[in-house]
Amino acid sequence: MMCTPNQIFVPVAYLGIVSVGCIFSGANPAYTVPELVHQMTNTAAKVVLAHPAYIKRILEAVDKSNIPRSRVFQFSENENESRDGVPDWRQMLGSPTQADSYRWPELDAEESTRTIATINYSSGTTGLPKGVCVSHYNLIANVEQTIFMRYAEKPYSFARRPQERWIGFLPLYHAYGQLYAILMAMRLSIPIYVMKEFRYEDFLFAVSKFRITTLQVAPPVLVMLSKRPETARYDLSSVKEMLCGAAPLSRELQNECQRRFSMQINQGWGMTEVTCGGIVVPGGVKDDNGSVGKLIPNCECKLIDDEGKEVGFGQPGELCIRGPNICLGYWRNETATRETLDQDGWLKTGDVAVCNEEGYFWIVDRKKELIKVNALQVAPAELEAVLLENEHVADAAVVGIAIDGNEWPRAYVAIQDVSRGNVKPEDIQEWVKRRVSKHKALVGGVVFVDEVPKLVSGKIQRKVMREWSKRDAAALAESKGPKSHL
Repeated sequence: MMCTPNQIFVPVAYLGIVSVGCIFSGANPAYTVPELVHQMTNTAAKVVLAHPAYIKRILEAVDKSNIPRSRVFQFSENENESRDGVPDWRQMLGSPTQADSYRWPELDAEESTRTIATINYSSGTTGLPKGVCVSHYNLIANVEQTIFMRYAEKPYSFARRPQERWIGFLPLYHAYGQLYAILMAMRLSIPIYVMKEFRYEDFLFAVSKFRITTLQVAPPVLVMLSKRPETARYDLSSVKEMLCGAAPLSRELQNECQRRFSMQINQGWGMTEVTCGGIVVPGGVKDDNGSVGKLIPNCECKLIDDEGKEVGFGQPGELCIRGPNICLGYWRNETATRETLDQDGWLKTGDVAVCNEEGYFWIVDRKKELIKVNALQVAPAELEAVLLENEHVADAAVVGIAIDGNEWPRAYVAIQDVSRGNVKPEDIQEWVKRRVSKHKALVGGVVFVDEVPKLVSGKIQRKVMREWSKRDAAALAESKGPKSHL
């Protein structure tokens, strides 16, 4: 398992780990100790590579996970002296003689389809993140599928390829960052400038200085481009195209940025369970309709209603997809695997889409209740469980709320009778903030309610919660946004 911010050695380690026959699993550096413990114990991690800045937190987590401290190594660009008994990762490296005599294992076609290369963690509506098992075959397939779509309307030739330059600011523990910043860049021989962390003005500076030609982003970056005053101070004219994925992007924002910056902006759809991407606007196609594109090659899909029947063109239905990029299932979670992947290989995505007769898709809703915060997934059930640990909280429901083009978790909380008048929404908000990762904080606010709407079965009425969220988002927009806590 690796826990580090972006750095130049992450691609090296990633490729080395999977090529030698081991499994790569990246952890969000913002994870709290309980979140790290879950991933460590679920993967049964054999080795932990951790950035020196996180060693204290990592050691606390490995102790609780019953992983020997001797399996932990400091992992950074600079060689580090032993700290708290944790050596530098370079001590694992073999000698030049050992390297020269080493023979990489080779997988035949059948072995590649069932040999796991990576386990990336994806949140689910049941709360705890699930490990998505991606095979070598999945990775190779999704890279080739993505390349095909990228050059579908502008045929690719290595000799006549455009001189591209990319910037790698997407987190490399995430499938989106891994596919583009590691695998695609290497496959296409495209130089990439890796950012250790995303700071908006540093990002603008790097794009301008290195004359970046292509960007892979999530919607919050477009929001910054359109709203932040720093944007005007930098020359972004080198950027010719941008791919936006990981979360919904409004057609209005897409078209506004296209006009302002004279660059082609296309969308794509994907999820960890499809390795990375499954639908994308073909390269060279100018799209201003807010579509996420067409199905990638060698995949098939269907849209189904609540009864499992296929719907027609223009009708919304849950997107189901199968193909060579579909994951093997969830690590050590057969129940979740059966619920998501059927015996015929169809993956139920939980996303509701419509498709026109030309094969273009639009994502219109999410059947699953995941909240996307800066392209990272947040499970409402996980935050609800945290809230219920608070002595003042009788019941709680969490839903995403859209504010200024971003989605944030918002909690509707029923307070204990004895606590009424003694606790404020801000108190609950701060209490949760201290217990979860930054992207899971209740930035969307806390609202006190008399009761959380539930079905007779006891399940939260998620549809009602979404209606409350839309109502509150509209009210906030009218009052020019929330007055605090954002």
